[in-house]
Amino acid sequence: MPRCTGITHTESMTSLQTRFLDGLSFDEMVASATSNVELYIGIRAHASASAVFADRIAATGRQWHLLVISEDWCGDAVNIVPWIDALTVAAPNVDLRIIARDQNLDLMDAHLTNGRTRSIPIVLLLDEDYVERAWWGPRQRPLQEWFETAETKAMTKDERYKELRRWYARDRGRTLLEELTAMIERVSFAAQDAPAIARAAS
Repeated sequence: MPRCTGITHTESMTSLQTRFLDGLSFDEMVASATSNVELYIGIRAHASASAVFADRIAATGRQWHLLVISEDWCGDAVNIVPWIDALTVAAPNVDLRIIARDQNLDLMDAHLTNGRTRSIPIVLLLDEDYVERAWWGPRQRPLQEWFETAETKAMTKDERYKELRRWYARDRGRTLLEELTAMIERVSFAAQDAPAIARAAS
């Protein structure tokens, strides 16, 4: 689920820029993965982002960086990260890098789900200066709401994952692409409105 943050409160711009530039592309992540390699490849082969999403992001007129905190063994990441890569391929003003959660726990702990859990994947939206403007994760809003119900929590881990896989297969990335695109639009429009708001307040 998207969350707006303004300027990151825990990491300097230089630190985020360094982490982004040191991160892996999707293909590099898959090449180095020790879990779910065939699933990543298979889902990515069918993942695509329509021109509608690319056009909406292009209309912001800005460059964006998506820094994903993940681990290759994560069942949600397998179903989400390939679609994020598809979006960045379709939208020329967005690029992607992936970093390991367990090697970046300080950054992870600044983006806990419900302020408690190190759930992944987490997507940090960085602007052209590598300043964090918002973040998303660990799942699409309707799926996360389902995940947090008492009925879902009563399921076994295997039962939950089976339902998660079914939801992802039906959705085919649509909700994810909409949520990420809308997050970028909101941040961009807020930045455009800021000077006018400042003038009105003066």
